[in-house]
Amino acid sequence: MIKGTGRRIAAATAVVALTAAGCGTDGTSIAGAGASSQEIAMQAWLAGLHDLQPEILASYDPTGSGAGREMFITGAVDFAGSDAHLDDEEVLEAEERCEGGEVLELPLYISPIAVAYHLPGLDVEHLQLAPETIAGMFDGRIERWDDPAIIATNPGVELPDLQVVPVNRSDDSGTTENFTEYLAEAGGGAWPHEPSGTWPRSGTHSGQQNVGMVSTLEAAEGTIGYVDASQVTDELGTVAVGVGEEFVPFSPEAAAAVVDASPPAPGASDTRLVIELDRDTDAAGAYPVVLISYTIACTRYDSAEKADSVRALLGYIASEDGQARAASPEVAGAAPISADLRERVMAAVDRIEGPAAG
Repeated sequence: MIKGTGRRIAAATAVVALTAAGCGTDGTSIAGAGASSQEIAMQAWLAGLHDLQPEILASYDPTGSGAGREMFITGAVDFAGSDAHLDDEEVLEAEERCEGGEVLELPLYISPIAVAYHLPGLDVEHLQLAPETIAGMFDGRIERWDDPAIIATNPGVELPDLQVVPVNRSDDSGTTENFTEYLAEAGGGAWPHEPSGTWPRSGTHSGQQNVGMVSTLEAAEGTIGYVDASQVTDELGTVAVGVGEEFVPFSPEAAAAVVDASPPAPGASDTRLVIELDRDTDAAGAYPVVLISYTIACTRYDSAEKADSVRALLGYIASEDGQARAASPEVAGAAPISADLRERVMAAVDRIEGPAAG
């Protein structure tokens, strides 16, 4: 699989192309912000929409999930990306900016979170780690790479006598929230903290957004962190996580398997298609360290032109072509949504409209 460096180049190319194509064009502008996990896929989606409807000038700023939700709630952007769905208070606040309409939360980007490490020279395709071992490493209780817990699941692998250096996100991150949910639910009590979008331990090594995480991981030997799988570089190794009696590396298919096995989240509706991921699954071939990144929008906007543009963008993202773009290994390697989920998403997207009459 082609890793993150090439994808970031492709994303940058898409940004430049969109900017150049937009110069001197009269059209409707819409702006989005949020999850950095979506950055590469979103640039591919914006490029695809531009090919079809060049009059729509769309942009996306990968500020992080927390910032994106806040910007959407305050009306600073027209849509947002978030690796965690809105909580009850945020839903009420978001409804106030939706011109009397409803909030849309659509699971349009499904991607594994890679547990990535930097151990140059380690001759193994994937290290095999049990969930409680991963939890112990990130909680600072497993301090050496040749700890018996790591040796036990990696027979024959020559592990270095080197300090484990856990790395976390420094910003309010949906990726962090998804990862700490996994640690709390699958770690069997080895993770003593509540799931949160902010890292629960102080004094740690950290990086801002996915790009900052990768840079911090690559800067020293012995590091281990968590990043959207689309941004893993060739410098980093990745973990096959324990699921039942097997160890499963990340892949789009393995990420899709755990999503398909998971129920709706509390508060789900025809417009809020939120999912409660089963992090502690023992389903064969499922990779439970996964994020669902939602696209958040309104069913009503203050102008018909803006409503039409947002509807066109979300419809393209959910389309077979849009999902295939994000699924390409050369782009983001995401897991395409199922046909059933696409039908439900499209029904929600069709509800987007302009201001109420009168």
